[in-house]
Amino acid sequence: MSIIGLDIGGANLKAANIDGECLSVPFALWQHPDKLSQRLRGIVGNMPTADKLAVTMTGELADCYSSKSEGVCSILEAVEEMADGRTIHVWNTAGEFVDVDIAREYPLLVAAANWHALATWIGKLVPVGNALLVDIGTTTTDVIPLEDGFPVPLGRTDLERLQTGELEYTGSRRTILCSLAHTVPLGRNRCLVSSELFATTQDVYIWLGDIPEDEHSTDTADGRSATKPHTRDRLCRLICADRDEVNDEDLTNVCLFLKDVQKKRMCGSIDRVRSRMVGDCDNVILSGSGSFLAEEIFAKHSKFKATTIQSLASIISPQAAEAACAFAITRLAEERL
Repeated sequence: MSIIGLDIGGANLKAANIDGECLSVPFALWQHPDKLSQRLRGIVGNMPTADKLAVTMTGELADCYSSKSEGVCSILEAVEEMADGRTIHVWNTAGEFVDVDIAREYPLLVAAANWHALATWIGKLVPVGNALLVDIGTTTTDVIPLEDGFPVPLGRTDLERLQTGELEYTGSRRTILCSLAHTVPLGRNRCLVSSELFATTQDVYIWLGDIPEDEHSTDTADGRSATKPHTRDRLCRLICADRDEVNDEDLTNVCLFLKDVQKKRMCGSIDRVRSRMVGDCDNVILSGSGSFLAEEIFAKHSKFKATTIQSLASIISPQAAEAACAFAITRLAEERL
């Protein structure tokens, strides 16, 4: 039996197999829902041959759908179109795989279940005691408590998890900067920021060197490449300026400030979830394309000095860490099917 795991998001599509071969590609589902099946076919076609598909999703929240139920059913239809006879298994937040018909019957159990698949598999790495899974992706941050190897969240849906701190809607690439702060330091003064999609956290981390430049990527606020010259222009527009008005030192200070604000938000959710644990937190597992932020947070966090901090990038590979949910659901399918 060979399996490909698919994590179908609203902005990214991710695929993985049990050998750790992973693909992650941007795809604006809200703009092109009719092209989802075609894009999935292309991704699966670039993976080794498989006879089963293990599926999880978050793309049902995209505003091209009138409801989550509609989104789930539409995504499942796209998967069926490209499956070419492969058996499809869908993960739900009850902690099990179901077939497509059952997934359609109970769509809200399938909606936004990728974090649960990741936590269920990660739990096998920390089978005893209290642990935290912190997954920082391009768009969101998940903070999931584990107890003796099992996820024990207070929330199951996105709405519930936003209320409990287990979901923080901020990430390493797609977060709009004006959502992080109303003002930034500029020289000896403070400067209000524009409430426009001029720049995102990807620009901050490219400028600071935390994320590498990518001249082939145009998944940016202005559609120009993810390189420092264009990043500089986007960041300047955040404060209604251009490259001739802001020097590199001031721009770096703006980025360091915004990075600190974002880390404090993430840390707030981590502390909130940690406070509900009875006893010590023995282990923390980090994953996602923004795990560098989590590493910095835990390196200086006084309450986790005696905690073992591990990164999925080190345990498996950087590619598996970035496509963590797709990789996890593949491993779960291998074990359970």
